[in-house]
Amino acid sequence: MGPMVRRALGSQVFRFLLLGGLAAAINWLVRFPLSMFLPFSWAILVAYAIGMSAGFTLYRAYVFPGSDRAIAPQIAIFLAVNLMGAVIVWSVAIGLVEQVFPAVGYSFMPLATGHGIAIGVGAAANFLGHKFLTFRISRKAPSDTNGPTRSARTSGA
Repeated sequence: MGPMVRRALGSQVFRFLLLGGLAAAINWLVRFPLSMFLPFSWAILVAYAIGMSAGFTLYRAYVFPGSDRAIAPQIAIFLAVNLMGAVIVWSVAIGLVEQVFPAVGYSFMPLATGHGIAIGVGAAANFLGHKFLTFRISRKAPSDTNGPTRSARTSGA
């Protein structure tokens, strides 16, 4: 393996994008068989939940293994971030399929296209939420554990 590949694999952003892409692909692909027995809007939500489960497992193991949060808060925050993501994905997909595409005359695989675009928009929102909330690592220096030093308290810093 070359140095460029090793460096890319070592990058948290690259791993997030790669594994997020895998979770998004799972989300997108499972929607097709789900649509055989569920309405489109429900298939989107169930597919999102399946992709979300894969994403948590992959992110926790390979992207953010050093998080100092306990697993229960990680799961709770992950679910909250992804709930907002689900609202975004569902809203964008339905908006495109029911409003935008008919208005502009777009007819080539509108359900797949709308859902794919919506997943991309949701992925951007989820990256920000997971980076700064779910898997946050507190970076406290040893001197920070007892609050600011006396000189920092008296100097107004």
